[in-house]
Amino acid sequence: MNKVKTGIIGVGNIGYAHAQSLSSGKAGALQLAALCDIAPERVARCKASFPDVPVFTDYLQMLVDAALDAVIVAVPHRLHCDIAQQVLRSGRHVLVEKPVDVTVTKAAALNAYAKTQDLVFAVMFNQRTDPLFARARQLVKSGRLGALKRSVWIVTNWYRTQQYYDSADWRATWSGEGGGVLLNQAPHNLDLWQWICGMPQEITAFCDVAKYHNIEVEDDVAIFARFADGATGTFLTSTGEYPGTNRLEISGTRGKLVLENGTLKHYTLAQDERDVCFHSVESFPQIPTDYEEFSPDNAGSSHNGILRNFADAILTGAPLLAPGVEGIRELTISNAAYLSAWKGNVPVKLPFDSREFDRMLASRAASSGGKPTGGKPTSDGGGYLARWSVNW
Repeated sequence: MNKVKTGIIGVGNIGYAHAQSLSSGKAGALQLAALCDIAPERVARCKASFPDVPVFTDYLQMLVDAALDAVIVAVPHRLHCDIAQQVLRSGRHVLVEKPVDVTVTKAAALNAYAKTQDLVFAVMFNQRTDPLFARARQLVKSGRLGALKRSVWIVTNWYRTQQYYDSADWRATWSGEGGGVLLNQAPHNLDLWQWICGMPQEITAFCDVAKYHNIEVEDDVAIFARFADGATGTFLTSTGEYPGTNRLEISGTRGKLVLENGTLKHYTLAQDERDVCFHSVESFPQIPTDYEEFSPDNAGSSHNGILRNFADAILTGAPLLAPGVEGIRELTISNAAYLSAWKGNVPVKLPFDSREFDRMLASRAASSGGKPTGGKPTSDGGGYLARWSVNW
């Protein structure tokens, strides 16, 4: 096999962009072989845009009738794991859009099932292909920053209008989307945070609901994290600030990194700060510091890079850039943040009680009022637009 016949379930904005990528050959060995959506207008668009590709309105029927090796799942968040498990049961490899689902419980169950199958399971964390974040991760993991002290990510340039939230009745509801900025806009950032700095052991969070919009979920969040090695972290995000900021700073005993405006600034101390602190005879020493910058020529291969890596994993056994299990880690942070906020902004140890989280989320979903669609549906016109980038 030199081609991976691939179906896509859910052909909204991102699913349609994936379809275009596969159809144009930008996704490597992935070959567009089937499409599925329940919305009549999307079905019509798919038939017009890809006349030689069969289009289904029932994904289970697609799994029966279409000749497929793999499937991309790009439906609303709450359906990700349910559909992905059916794909695996059918004997197909699966790539799931971010977040892998709404709850750690479902994500863990899907991963447990995937382990029993000899199939590839990946998640669309496309920002891992960005050389800027890859360089930051390499510097941290290599120990060049020494022992980590603190990380601070301010990512407040996810600005959204009320029209955006009104464009679909499932958006910004507990019953539909399952969360707000943490579950929709910030998963890439949360994933990169733990990918670079590791998983925290405790989360305290403030998740302000409807601070800037008429919605029932959070649009402004402040997370404080503690790590097992004593480091701390802060993560601030919002969809209600303009102009926003995107700045990640990571401090260690041997220097620090600052990622902003597409540039990585690396400060390296000539001597470990802890040694200076306890052995210097001066009260205010000036520690010699080297400085270098890294500004990549491009933002990496993004979505297409993950798609090509998915194909390579299927065909050659190449290691995944974003294996399915990574979806649990990102979701653990956001679930813990919600749990902390719901319980009165208390510290939540990781791993947390997922059953408690599930009960509290279910209670909110049960009382979710939904909302009428007051705005026009959003459409990107096809392709991967800037709203799916890191928004430097």
